[in-house]
Amino acid sequence: MWRDRDFRRLWMGQTASQLGEHTSLVVLPLFAVLTLGVGAGQLGVLRAVGQTPVLLLSLFAGAWVDGRRARTVMVLTDAGRALALAAAALSGLLGLLGLPTLYMAAFTVGALSVFFDVAYQASLVRLLERDQLVRGNSALEGSRSAAQIGGPALGGALVSLLSAPVAAASGALFFVCSVLSVGRIRRTESLPQSPGRPPRVWHRVHEGLRFVAGDARLRTVCLASAAFQFSLAAVTTVYLLFLPRELHLSGTVVGLTLAATGPGALLGSLLAARLPRRFGHGVVLVSAAVAADGVFLCVPTLHASSAVTVPALLAVNVVFGTGGQLVNVTVMAIRQAVTPDGMQGRAAATIMFVGMGSAPLGSLLGGHLAQEWGLRTGLLATAAGMMLSPVLMAVSPLARLGRVLAAVRPGPGKEA
Repeated sequence: MWRDRDFRRLWMGQTASQLGEHTSLVVLPLFAVLTLGVGAGQLGVLRAVGQTPVLLLSLFAGAWVDGRRARTVMVLTDAGRALALAAAALSGLLGLLGLPTLYMAAFTVGALSVFFDVAYQASLVRLLERDQLVRGNSALEGSRSAAQIGGPALGGALVSLLSAPVAAASGALFFVCSVLSVGRIRRTESLPQSPGRPPRVWHRVHEGLRFVAGDARLRTVCLASAAFQFSLAAVTTVYLLFLPRELHLSGTVVGLTLAATGPGALLGSLLAARLPRRFGHGVVLVSAAVAADGVFLCVPTLHASSAVTVPALLAVNVVFGTGGQLVNVTVMAIRQAVTPDGMQGRAAATIMFVGMGSAPLGSLLGGHLAQEWGLRTGLLATAAGMMLSPVLMAVSPLARLGRVLAAVRPGPGKEA
């Protein structure tokens, strides 16, 4: 797999792109909190604006990407994200970077991220053989882990020590590096051929929805993802306020604690290449989800004056990163194994739509609970909500999946 030059170029481009994305995900909210002094409600709106494109565009993105070269889509979207962050950086240098500009940048980056995420998942299936998908996913998720290590720390440090324009510009440079790497992929992608006139976009969207709804495993992935993303968005909104205002941590320390998710995710991506084949995909999936989601219940017990606060936050994020990455890689392998090649983009987009589509509402709820109930109580309530996701998986066919996935791969619209 690593001998394939095109896969290496995809991996390098994905790493750079994820660094840009994770830097910007921290830069925009931290700038709003630390520099503009926004309240909980405004932060919730900012995060919701960046997440809304998933709800608006993911189904269309899946149908659109399935009929196009994934490489071209990735290059164009990362070029667009670079321009959006460069425009934000320029606005900051001119003294014009306020909430309206942040809203525009967050929405643009979020919209283009939808297309990039669908395209890179489809591109992996077009580059690798089926028996290489788990290792390929593990490698790409490992690159996302590296981004989770460097992105939050870099973003938090740049906002705190230098300025938001510099932080935004660093994200733009990462996206440029991705464009240069992915653009060098030379392999010609074989696109599924449709007899006669290509179906309309909404017909293709309907096919994707019907396929995912017709498979009990993918239905559960959708429901569990929706529960998780809704609660995680709510938790993160409160969390980004809780750390600097309740625990009195600086922007640099906040970035470093968030970056602790990265080493955990790196460990999770390594374990994901081994544990499912040894213990079974279902056991690993449910166990990892319980550990990753349950660990956040510890955070509301922390206090600013305690010497164990920062080490405890680091430990929480390491556990969350490890378990979360195990879940991500395992779910992606399951989805790719049970989905035909011509449906990959639409299946990924449908799951993204149902799962990530709930995130804007979660962000708004998190901001509301933080404002009405207080940061500590709001964080406890939202963290408790995260446990619904592993419960849904534990009572579903996902929990019974064994060590091998190839035998459970159905055709379109059928269930094994």
